[in-house]
Amino acid sequence: MTENSPPDLPALQRRLAEFAAARSWQPYHTPKNLVSALSVEAAELVEIFQWLTPEQSERVMDDPDSAHRVTDEVADVLAYLLQLCEVLGIDPRAALAAKIERNEARFPVGGTDD
Repeated sequence: MTENSPPDLPALQRRLAEFAAARSWQPYHTPKNLVSALSVEAAELVEIFQWLTPEQSERVMDDPDSAHRVTDEVADVLAYLLQLCEVLGIDPRAALAAKIERNEARFPVGGTDD
């Protein structure tokens, strides 16, 4: 990792686990609670876009205040998703790669759903 590059997903998962452990939050980080928190954070992200037109939504990152809110909510969603993956023993990169492969087979280029 270079000085300015972001940490990889396993490093982020370790930091999140260390953060929770330092605060004795592990008993609360059950799959049910993490999924609930993930849903709430995803809803907070949706709330930002709720009444925007499609055109406004495409420009949401142009406004510094909106961009900050979107970025924070994306971080919250990702944090809870990574914590859920850690608790359940899911490799998020492998899960996504497998899902993309299944979708490529399910929706071939030139198929009727294009």
